[in-house]
Amino acid sequence: MKFRLSVAGRRLAAVGESLSRLRAPRFATIAALLLSSTALYGMAIGGHTTSVIDTVAQPLGFSIDRIDVSGNGETSEIDVLQALWGTGAQSLPSLDPAAAREALEAMPWIETASVSKTYPDRVEIKLSERAPFAVWQKGRELFIIDREGGEIMPYGAARFANLPFVVGAGAAKNAASFLDQLDVLPELRARVKAYIRVGDRRWDLRLENGVTIRLPEDGAIEAAAEVSRMDRDVGLLSRDILAVDMRIADRMVVKLTPDALVRRDAALKEREKVIKRSAKEKPV
Repeated sequence: MKFRLSVAGRRLAAVGESLSRLRAPRFATIAALLLSSTALYGMAIGGHTTSVIDTVAQPLGFSIDRIDVSGNGETSEIDVLQALWGTGAQSLPSLDPAAAREALEAMPWIETASVSKTYPDRVEIKLSERAPFAVWQKGRELFIIDREGGEIMPYGAARFANLPFVVGAGAAKNAASFLDQLDVLPELRARVKAYIRVGDRRWDLRLENGVTIRLPEDGAIEAAAEVSRMDRDVGLLSRDILAVDMRIADRMVVKLTPDALVRRDAALKEREKVIKRSAKEKPV
């Protein structure tokens, strides 16, 4: 679509073309720039399209020639520039800082952004990025989440492999508070492979050796501390077990592995044989 410049616009364009050919005295140049910028501001607030303002502003030296970006780590400068150019602005007068900020804050990693203009040709962008906290399994999908449980982006980069792995509905929003409390048990936490949210009410801990610790809805940290104490005392978590169930108050239920069950049953049968044999040999 073509836009027809107003009479004022055509005059400003002519002024810009003249300035590019003539070496005016310093005072005259400054005066021309002030008059031009005032007119461009009037065009901007008057509702002229971005392309119309750019057509007039660029010959006058108001093109965006310098963009300073700070605060970005996960977000590349190329992505920042693409978001900026996506607003359609090619000159400083046509750039809407609020629209640019909105476009930047819509990007996955950016939490807050500020955009400021310095005439005649500079844009400064300051970013604050979201911090990755955990990997969340949501159904069959994996997402990087922040401490508040907000999804940042789909998981796919190996550099996030050491983040805590949380699973299940409600796990994302409850993970930070639970993991913070579990920090009092660093030895146990270091062995956890996955934090599984069950029914959005309680947690299971899946250890790296496959053992599952089923924690109660209330008093979860106290129950985890008891398991940790038993492990220090008798090596509980290194035995042939599948799970330690702490959901019943003041009771620990240990589920054995199939091999351990076979050995236990064999030991019980052997014990029964010994008892029967002893009974037969006992004199009347």
